[in-house]
Amino acid sequence: MKTKTLKNNKVNVITLGCSKNLFDSEVTMTQLKANGYEVEHEAQQDDSEIVIINTCGFIDNAKEESINTILRYAEAKKDGQVDKLYVTGCLSERYKEGLEDEIKEVDAFFGTRELPKLLKTLKADYKHELVGERIITTPSHYAFLKISEGCDRKCAFCAIPLMRGKHISTPIEELVLQAKNLAKQGVKELILIAQELTFYGLDIYGERRLPLLLQELSKVEGVEWIRLHYAYPTGFPMEIIEEMKVNPKVCNYLDIPLQHASNNMLKAMKRGATREKTTKLINDIRVLIPEIAIRTTFIVGFPGETREDIEEMKEWIAEMQFERLGVFTYSHEEDTTAYDLIDDVSEKDKQDRAQEVMDFQQGISLSLNEQKIGKTFKVLFDRVEGDYFVGRTEYDSPEVDNEVLVSTKDNFVRIGDFANVTITGASDFDLYGEVVNE
Repeated sequence: MKTKTLKNNKVNVITLGCSKNLFDSEVTMTQLKANGYEVEHEAQQDDSEIVIINTCGFIDNAKEESINTILRYAEAKKDGQVDKLYVTGCLSERYKEGLEDEIKEVDAFFGTRELPKLLKTLKADYKHELVGERIITTPSHYAFLKISEGCDRKCAFCAIPLMRGKHISTPIEELVLQAKNLAKQGVKELILIAQELTFYGLDIYGERRLPLLLQELSKVEGVEWIRLHYAYPTGFPMEIIEEMKVNPKVCNYLDIPLQHASNNMLKAMKRGATREKTTKLINDIRVLIPEIAIRTTFIVGFPGETREDIEEMKEWIAEMQFERLGVFTYSHEEDTTAYDLIDDVSEKDKQDRAQEVMDFQQGISLSLNEQKIGKTFKVLFDRVEGDYFVGRTEYDSPEVDNEVLVSTKDNFVRIGDFANVTITGASDFDLYGEVVNE
């Protein structure tokens, strides 16, 4: 017996995991709305008849969160609060058969490329004319733009090719159309995402076309910042940096996961890189654009990792002075080549090593931030929080990087607008400033 009145065409879409999943959820919501459904993203109230959970299956913590979310709504369905429950995304792609056996309350599971099948189940049509249109769930002034799907790399630890498939680029003209439609909605910053940005275009044009894509996106009226996420270091095409240097709309920012500093670990991870080659790459990039902010991530606790490997990582971090850095703990994933290795680093040691590296980076971040005091930066403001307007420079991506805090008492800015801000103070991961009134 249902415990509340439900709207029979209302859908609640829940997104777990990365920005690529968020992009997929936004596309799903757009298609559903065009088919007459009322759609909410992560609704505050459980008053939707239909729930779609877009899952993540990247690492253990993400899988646990996805399963817990499915179980929560499975219980809601038992209690009559939900009529239909569907699961899609990476976890569903990878573990569909096991999930079907274990969680009977779910009406259907779908993979990462099965949106048309999901829509058909809901008696909705996949509307090809909607290509380029998208409901965004981010603040209206920035949006993610997924330029390709899947990955052809063979990193030992990574299960993403198992869940997302081979690399497939989206044609330039389609991406430009998407960018124009986003700009009409007020989007000023495009965050380009892919599992491997540098491969863009190889499959459909026979050559890498990211610089050309950046040129075409820069022509879109209203777009002021274009940001690059997730580039692979091995075989990195410097043409990307050359375009960044001459194109004022491309942020001087690069997210380039490096994963480790020890050659032993890089070889075991099948990264196709060495510490020496990567050092040269980073130095070459900084010669072209000295002010660039390089964001990277590392993995600790990979099988066979020693105390010496961690010390080597810290030594390299000190040498390279990365502007932004994050750390993951290794997750032993089935069907990856690393799964054949013994997962011999305890969970406690993994967590301790991650904290140790982040504590080490904290001092570097503080030092780099303090060097910005007295300088003026163009800042895009995202929100108001407490007594502060909160924004970002071109060197910071939303939610993962540093923020600029400006007092609401002494300054005024509009959310979604740019303003010049002089930095007056710094902490480990934040800057404080005053708006420059012209």
